[in-house]
Amino acid sequence: MVASAIEIYAYIVVARAILSWVNPDPYNPIVRFLYNATEPVLQRLRRLLPLRVGGLDFTPMVLIFVLFFVSNFLRTLLFR
Repeated sequence: MVASAIEIYAYIVVARAILSWVNPDPYNPIVRFLYNATEPVLQRLRRLLPLRVGGLDFTPMVLIFVLFFVSNFLRTLLFR
């Protein structure tokens, strides 16, 4: 259950990263949800690891790797 919730959050981060490639309407409720759900975690991660190279922000990619690692770790821990 927890591992599935973490994976869903990872997909929300992916959707937010894809939206950053285009210029979405900031008043769209879906866009606002994606930004409100991911920005607190991404902002903390940006403070710890400044991963902006040129115009690219690699913070969402690092967060996705961390989330999938935690999800897989929880699955192996719970199924032992």
